[in-house]
Amino acid sequence: MAETRNSPITIKKYANRRLYNTATSSYVTLDHLCQMVKDGTEFVVYDAKTGDDITRSVLTQIIVEEESKGGQNLLPIGFLRQLISFYGDSLGGLVPRYLEHSMQAFSHNEERMRDVMQNAFGGIFPLQPFEELNKQNVAFFENAMKMFGRFYGDEENAGKPGAARPAAGESSIDDLKAKLNAMQEQLDALSKKG
Repeated sequence: MAETRNSPITIKKYANRRLYNTATSSYVTLDHLCQMVKDGTEFVVYDAKTGDDITRSVLTQIIVEEESKGGQNLLPIGFLRQLISFYGDSLGGLVPRYLEHSMQAFSHNEERMRDVMQNAFGGIFPLQPFEELNKQNVAFFENAMKMFGRFYGDEENAGKPGAARPAAGESSIDDLKAKLNAMQEQLDALSKKG
């Protein structure tokens, strides 16, 4: 299968756990794939035997490898616990979209932070713009978690394992839709700032 310039690179994973980059006709490691992600190179990973798309599990392996290196841990334990608690939950379907929007907003602000740092006069870093961007990110995450907390009833314990959850049917579909729309409006407003 010929790959066009804009199509993702195909990586095949063989039974011996080796990864083969079809664009370069060479074997690669998870470190190579990690660097491709950092470079913005799109790729998909297929199981060589079954043809199944296993990109998600390989990207997860990269995250586990990076977290185990010990230099910089990006995933706080509390976040991991909250994430795990959403598996199998009725709201679990909302989490991927929320996380994707959150990371897009963070990336947008990251670019602004980098610009501020690069344009600093005489090596003096102006802290005020950086602090303002940080406040916006914190407010965004706090508001989003409060929205999730409202679904579960007790905002103080929202997202904590064993937190009180409403009985089935207690919250109406219309109420849920209204809350989702409010969250989407907040995401849109934050991503337009700047």
